[in-house]
Amino acid sequence: MKLEGRRVAVLVADGFEDLEFWVTVMRLREEGAEVTVLGERAGQRFRGKNGLEAVADASYEETTADEWDAIVVPGGWAPDKLRRSEAVKTLVRTLNDRGRVVGLICHAGLVAISAGIVKGRRATGSLGIKDDLINAGAQWVDEPAFRDGNQVWGRVVADIPAFCRELVQAIAEQPKG
Repeated sequence: MKLEGRRVAVLVADGFEDLEFWVTVMRLREEGAEVTVLGERAGQRFRGKNGLEAVADASYEETTADEWDAIVVPGGWAPDKLRRSEAVKTLVRTLNDRGRVVGLICHAGLVAISAGIVKGRRATGSLGIKDDLINAGAQWVDEPAFRDGNQVWGRVVADIPAFCRELVQAIAEQPKG
């Protein structure tokens, strides 16, 4: 198991993209990562775009970057809600600044934009946020998944396998927290 002993936070809010959330969580757990779902409040239930549910294990308001080896932001409509939280932006920005893996797929780039971590970086996602990424100073790349330093980017649902491969490999290669 490549990710034994690694702690990964996965952000969630209502309207998350069901497969981008659940497939990624399961893939990380399959590799031995300790995955913690972070929402506004511990125990809070969230409904995905397609009806699947997720429950927050802990609050992103009550966690610090010191606790995580990596953070993942699934897409859907949730990133537009998550980006409004100062705690989310600070957590993502701090982990990025420390060189920890930041996984972003589909609309998750909205959180990265609001956290101020895309300028001068290669980025991808749903075509719906292409202009947002470019206007924030990112270089748009139309590829299924790739790494730019510590950031792992995935385009859309169809690219989840490629995103998960890049994400697992990036976390495995970085020194433990």
